[in-house]
Amino acid sequence: MKTINIKYSAFLVMVTASSMLFSCKKEYKDPNGAIAADVLASSKGLTGVSVGLQRVYTVSRPGLLFNSIAANGFVTNEVFLLNSGNIPELQLSTGGSAVDGTNSILLNLWANANKIVYDSDNVITNAANLADKNYAAGLIAYSSIFKALAIGNMSQFWEKVPSGIGSNVTFITRVEGFNKAISVIDNAISVIAANPVSATFLAQIPAGLDITNTLYALKARYALFAGNYPLALAAANQVDLTKRSAFNFDAITLNPIFEVATSTNNVFQPTNANLGLTGSFTPDPADKRIPFYTSTAVIAPAVRISGFGAAASTAFPIYLPGEITLIKAEVYARQPDLPNALTELNKIITKTAAGDPFGVGAALPALTGSYSQQQLLDLIYQNRCIELYMSGLKLEDMRRFARPTSERKRNFFPYPFQERDNNSNTPADPSF
Repeated sequence: MKTINIKYSAFLVMVTASSMLFSCKKEYKDPNGAIAADVLASSKGLTGVSVGLQRVYTVSRPGLLFNSIAANGFVTNEVFLLNSGNIPELQLSTGGSAVDGTNSILLNLWANANKIVYDSDNVITNAANLADKNYAAGLIAYSSIFKALAIGNMSQFWEKVPSGIGSNVTFITRVEGFNKAISVIDNAISVIAANPVSATFLAQIPAGLDITNTLYALKARYALFAGNYPLALAAANQVDLTKRSAFNFDAITLNPIFEVATSTNNVFQPTNANLGLTGSFTPDPADKRIPFYTSTAVIAPAVRISGFGAAASTAFPIYLPGEITLIKAEVYARQPDLPNALTELNKIITKTAAGDPFGVGAALPALTGSYSQQQLLDLIYQNRCIELYMSGLKLEDMRRFARPTSERKRNFFPYPFQERDNNSNTPADPSF
């Protein structure tokens, strides 16, 4: 196949043929139907749409990456607000009934997640018609990653999520949402097993994302969230923990955490050097993950963002190898298989920065002795809070580990007014 030369620049191919289609009704009427039809019939056009998914997910303040980290961070006390003039952030920082359907952070999460589902469906459906099945497999697998992330993000933050795209769509439970994300992933795994992704396709997408390992890592994550522990363990065992999979950034496409928060020092910073953890969950002062995720400053606030928001070009992991090990530890603890749970947990506790593909390492002595199931679960929760700091996953963890609601500012989020105003099937908002 002839080289296509797409990458981020080709996102412009679909500016009129895709982004103009979006509405909060999730009914995507195309005023440029002929243009869209041509785009979706060619490898070049489909690649442009596919690469656009990564841009919608990652770029700047509107992207799902920034908004999931911000929304999660405020309501779980990972971060604190620096400027009360930032009204959406102020609502989330206050929590409770102060968070309502006007919140633009939640709207960005909701609207862009649904746009990603819509665009990825177009790629997945039309790629199957291409003659080059190996190139098509790449399109399907790559787009499926973003579709799964979009559905998974909504399922983490809302009690119910849309069953699909269209006018007055119905809603499914969040667990059904996680299972739907898993089905998307399973289809992608099946496709690339039958037709391995071509090198030609890989040359057209932004570098950094490991397709196969990411599919299995997300399957493990969402199976854990859905309570399907055997499936979570089986998927986690398929992930190569020596490999990286990340969103890369540069001087043109900036890391959104750095762009919006770190560089401005005007939106949020870490709550404190303990990452907002208190009591028995307070990190060991010798834990080397603390200086990885935070830095210190002479002027207030003294504790600043570092880690995966340290610089404009800092790559952001789609998943951390440590997350996969902690999934194994949690599954074993819940079975309960306490010896294996402790073995997996100690892999995290003793891991050094040099032994981790992203440089995340606690470098602490191994735990020894006997632990009850609850003690191990508490330690696993603590280490998820530290290892996966500012990953957007803590609210899900707080609910799953049955942490008291007094430790967080919301349990689930209200639905954006734009959804409610345009879809009579929108569920009632949660009370907290």
